[in-house]
Formats: sequence, structure tokens, C-alpha cells
Amino acid sequence: VYVVTSGAWCQAGEMVFYFLSNVVSPAYTIYMGKDKYENEDLIKYGWPEDIWFHVDKHSSAHVYLRLQKGQTIDDIPGEVLIDCAQLVKANSIHGCKEDNIKVVYTPWSNLKKTADMDVGQIGFHRQKEVKMVTVEKKVNEILNRLERTKNERFPDLAAEKESRDREERNERKAQIQEAKRKEKEEMKKKKELDELRRYTSLMKAENMSSNQDGCDSDDFM
Repeated sequence: VYVVTSGAWCQAGEMVFYFLSNVVSPAYTIYMGKDKYENEDLIKYGWPEDIWFHVDKHSSAHVYLRLQKGQTIDDIPGEVLIDCAQLVKANSIHGCKEDNIKVVYTPWSNLKKTADMDVGQIGFHRQKEVKMVTVEKKVNEILNRLERTKNERFPDLAAEKESRDREERNERKAQIQEAKRKEKEEMKKKKELDELRRYTSLMKAENMSSNQDGCDSDDFM
């Protein structure tokens, strides 16, 4: 079970901190809550594209990486993974002081939250989906680069999640409609082809009958 604590960079009155990992193109969004209470909403309204990061065996901020649609945890670029791990380490009271710390990360969908857990506590549905990376030491160059992209906002997480889900539903609806259109078109083509074949067969039968009639007429001659 992991407990969220306020990060070293958090300022009073702010809610969610957003960063850009622009070491690759397109850049990736990284975000974290101000404290354990706000992180409860991040847990609740996370996206399927989100990957969760936390210092192993120490308290730390919960950091999320938002993947591109269609990507999985195995598609995270190495440089982006390092950015996330460095950010988590920097926002851990104990982790920021130690070398060679372990950072665990897993898809948001693997986070397990039950009614008996305290605020900020989290578990996993499937341990096998939890990965780990070692951070040897703090790299100020990385942290300073991320700090320059920092954006502090008060997002409506529920509305953003609903907008994302609605967009996905519309995409699926459009895909279903397109599949039905193609199926209908294929059925139409098949019907036309069947009718053409029947017409061709009928014409052949009529031609054979006409030829046979012509032969009979010659015999009578």
C-alpha cells in the first residue's frame, strides 16, 4: 500500500501540477496532485492512458504519465521514463535524499482502491503488471528542465474524464456505423454479383435452346 504525501515542490493553494517531457516529439504530459486528498481525485478520475509512478517502500507524490492513445506501458520512451522517475524521487521526503532508489510504475487501471483504505492509500489488482526502475541519483538538469514546463491548474477532473470517455464512445459509435456501412455495401455487391451470375446463366440457357432449335430446323429441311 502506498501513501501520498505532499511533494517537495508543492505550493500551498495549488491543486494539480502539470509538466511536459519534451525530450521526445510529441511531448508527453506528466502530472501530480498537491497532496493526498487531491490525489484521491486523480485516482478516481484517471484515464486508461495513464501510468502511475511512486517511490517503492517510501512515501512520495503520486506521479502520472499520460500516454498517447493506443500506447501501452511498454511503449514509454526511455527518456520519458527517466523524467517520471526523477520527478517522483524529487517529490519523496526520504527518496530525494537516497541514491539507488526503486520507483514502481503500473497502468492506472491496475490501481486498487477499497473502502477500508485511508486517504491516499492504494494497492494493485495484479502485481505482475507492476514494473520497477532504479534511480541512481538525482539529476538536477532533468528536474530543472521539467520545472520550466510546470503549469499549475485547478482542473475539473470529472468533466475531463467524461469528455474523454464521451469522445471514445463517439469514436466507437462511428466505427460501428462504418462497419455496418461496409457490411451493407458488401451485401449489396454480393447481391448484384449473384443477380449477374443468374442472368448470365439464364442467357447461356437461352442461347443453348436457340442453337438446339436451329439444328432441329435444319434436319427438317
